[in-house]
Amino acid sequence: MFAEDTYCLTNLEKVKATSTYHEWTTDVLGGATANRMIEGDEYSYATIVAPTRLGNYVQTAKKTFLISGILEEVNKAGRKSEIVRQQMKQMRELKQDMEYALVTNQASSAGGSGTARSSASMESWIATNEVLSTTTSSATTVGFAAGVVAAPTDSATTGAFTEASLKSALQSAWAAGGDPRVILTGATQKNAIDGFVGIATRYVDVGRTSPASIINSVDVYVSSYGRHQIVLHRHVRSSVVLAIDPEYWSIGFIRRPFMETVAKTGDAEKRAILTDFTLVSRNEKASAKVVSCA
Repeated sequence: MFAEDTYCLTNLEKVKATSTYHEWTTDVLGGATANRMIEGDEYSYATIVAPTRLGNYVQTAKKTFLISGILEEVNKAGRKSEIVRQQMKQMRELKQDMEYALVTNQASSAGGSGTARSSASMESWIATNEVLSTTTSSATTVGFAAGVVAAPTDSATTGAFTEASLKSALQSAWAAGGDPRVILTGATQKNAIDGFVGIATRYVDVGRTSPASIINSVDVYVSSYGRHQIVLHRHVRSSVVLAIDPEYWSIGFIRRPFMETVAKTGDAEKRAILTDFTLVSRNEKASAKVVSCA
């Protein structure tokens, strides 16, 4: 059985990366003001601030397998080629590894002698709108600084994930200009969301041609800040809930997943599946997270 969960890899925009350190720029709109000009007045000019330059390292991931010559030829009880089966299986496992790197608390790293490069994850990028599940928590996220993204520091103290903390996270992202319409959560905190007070009395309008859903296991959460899709995710840490605006995330590829045949050195067929990818955070302020959840 394959336990697959690749929401980010499947749904986020794909872009081209051209270097092992992929860079982009981000900017913010100024706040609304009372914009009134006196008739005939002279212009005044504000100093232009250059956009912020961000970057993330490209991570290379691989899956390899070896099939003996005799295994490929004998009867395999329902499958014609073990090479083809392994190609499909290993590719699906590679996708899981990539998704894991996209959402967990992974730091970015340039790598070095004997050390692989790593791409910073969503949890590590989101730093501005961080809501703690308990007032005694000391979890901290640095975010992007000096060209890298550090992994969050977990707190030894945890607290129950509450509806108030979720609303606070959604409000923070919305106030910053985001639309955190997707909530990624593991099974533990999904159970907490299902039990939020009043959820059974909330209604969502559906068209005449759309089947109505029974709101028990909550797949859509309605807040003052919009409708939010609840995505049960196998790789988001149990102590964290991510509220993301998908428009501000993408995945950069130097080489999309591909398989190559490796030279034979014995009575076996060798294959390698490779990819080079990184997570692009166009503006982490559009998303939020709740941390230190029990």
